Amino acid sequence: MTSRRGETRTAADGGTDTTASTDADGRAEPTETNARASTAAQRSVEDAIEALRAGEPVLVHDAADREGETDIIYHADAVTPEAVARMRNDAGGLICAALGYEVAEAFDLPFYTEEIDHAATRDHDLGYDERSSFSLTVNHRDTYTGITDNDRSKTIQALGEAASTPSAVDFADEFRTPGHVHVLKAAPDLLAQREGHTELGVALAEAADLSPAVVVCEMLDDDTGNARTPADARSYADRHDVTYLEGGHVLEQLG
Repeated sequence: MTSRRGETRTAADGGTDTTASTDADGRAEPTETNARASTAAQRSVEDAIEALRAGEPVLVHDAADREGETDIIYHADAVTPEAVARMRNDAGGLICAALGYEVAEAFDLPFYTEEIDHAATRDHDLGYDERSSFSLTVNHRDTYTGITDNDRSKTIQALGEAASTPSAVDFADEFRTPGHVHVLKAAPDLLAQREGHTELGVALAEAADLSPAVVVCEMLDDDTGNARTPADARSYADRHDVTYLEGGHVLEQLG
């Protein structure tokens, strides 16, 4: 399994151990380490799929050579006001609703940088990717300010419901922009094209037979001012009985 930059991931990075023996013809033979890593990857992805089906959050670290961040991910249907509060308090990053590409297209949601004609949208280098997945910001029309836990929950759950039957939804009748929920639009070819939390989360939702609509929120560190390290994120997962997995595991099993 290779990363977006073509570098081989090791078991420590969330991929598989690439140190394999070879046979007489020079072909790689599977090692016990490889087998254990593959089994662990499969188990972690299966656990994450079951957690999403049960309405529970999962933690996903994308990759050390990408953003290097761990996000809390819920399926959109499961984002209650309590879930919004948890993301605010335990994660602290930006609460975003990620939609599958075809769903976003059905709602006529653009990539933000393609829609806004402003010099600030041009000539920028993200460092970790070719482009951003940001689309519009929205509120459900039945919300008030849109920022409260209750309001954001209503908007996010409505996005999840709309994603299950996009052809039956008049998006502009149900949502308004600007709003307080950032919508992310997955890449057309999902993990084959981009390996961000948007695509990782949507791929997990699809594997769970759920609508392609998830919420992602980065886990930040109060002490360092940076993202939580994978070790800290794993400790949080252990304390709260939440599934933790590496993006490389998702790519190996679902990519």
